[in-house]
Amino acid sequence: MTDRAPGRLPAPPRAYRWLVFACISVAMFANYYVFDALNPVGPRLEKELGFTQAQIGLLDSVYNIAALIVLLIGGIIIDRVGTKRALVAFGIVAAAGGLLIALSPGGYPGMAAGRFVLGMGSEPLIVAITTALAKWFKGKELSFAIALNLTFGRLGSVAADNSPNWASAFFTGWQPPLFLAAGIGVGAAAAGAVYFLLERHAERAYGLGHAGSVDRLAFGDLLKFGRSYWWIVGLCVTFYSAIFPFRRFANIFFTDARGVSPETAAWLNGLLPLTAMVATPLFGLLADRIGKRALLMAVGSAIFAPTFLLLAHTTLPIYLPVAMLGVAFSLIPAVMWPSVAYLVDEKRLGTAYALMTLCQQIGWASMAWALGRLNDAASASAANPAGFNPGMWLLSGLSVLGLFFSWMLWRHDRSQPVR
Repeated sequence: MTDRAPGRLPAPPRAYRWLVFACISVAMFANYYVFDALNPVGPRLEKELGFTQAQIGLLDSVYNIAALIVLLIGGIIIDRVGTKRALVAFGIVAAAGGLLIALSPGGYPGMAAGRFVLGMGSEPLIVAITTALAKWFKGKELSFAIALNLTFGRLGSVAADNSPNWASAFFTGWQPPLFLAAGIGVGAAAAGAVYFLLERHAERAYGLGHAGSVDRLAFGDLLKFGRSYWWIVGLCVTFYSAIFPFRRFANIFFTDARGVSPETAAWLNGLLPLTAMVATPLFGLLADRIGKRALLMAVGSAIFAPTFLLLAHTTLPIYLPVAMLGVAFSLIPAVMWPSVAYLVDEKRLGTAYALMTLCQQIGWASMAWALGRLNDAASASAANPAGFNPGMWLLSGLSVLGLFFSWMLWRHDRSQPVR
């Protein structure tokens, strides 16, 4: 390990730690923006480039496949070389991916190649950021710090989703908004470089938490994480495999199935991360104060489970199920990600987060393509709103399975609580 073990040096001052947090959060914002910049561009890809919904979904799957390739080894790299080098390296790769997406000449292979490179950098960058936060924030600060960092990521999503409103001058075609995203993505690499300097200074001046010496990797050891960890992984997979593919197609669903304007659809899709911006740190504070993390995850899953059926099969105002999605989108991640730090030894934390994210990518990759394929097979469109129903049933099944995993976690942890 390159990270210096704590000795008799003083702990980093609070102001210094929050300066580090601000730097990390810039990287998180830029990373999320580049990924979600495709949401408002999706309808233009259909109309201007002739992409099918299955092809749009497959752009996410390509991203996920790249993440699958790099994530597990990425977690080991983080544990071995330290967070400061990992943030720089993965930030550069993510920025390069955003640039390749924007530069694609309009052909599907070029855009898919850019999404592949983005996946190679973006997901390991999130793992590195989360691991860094667990290094700088301990105890009753950890859930709040991770939740607040997620808020900055959600802010990036909100900015991307609402870019047709605040950056309308760029929406003259499919390509200019993606160039805007590429420029913002450079911020992830720049923030990684600043973090490198801050941590290098802190290693000399302060006593830092560290990952310790990392043993030689034995893949059998990956199966030795506790049962609670694997229930959390199950919830992570089902939750993100439902919410992220839905967000990719939400603009199309809201306009074609619910008859709202493209601007309103962009605002509704952006309402999910906008709600999370406010609520995620509050839920993080709540978890830090009362514990009961397994119970809170179960509550979030119960709110999440019925939302897709409400959207597809009721005449309730669209804002009600969207608000429920927003609450679940805030509560579950705010509690789920910090819980891993309480269950896994610190020297394995990067690997644990990477393995969890890798499993998430497997589900997400399958569902992003499957949802688009179902929409195409059922001829989902404004002329046939019922064609969206099979895809919504698929998402509902995932959300119910997530409720099962969270219930099993709560049941298991009544005697061994996730504090």
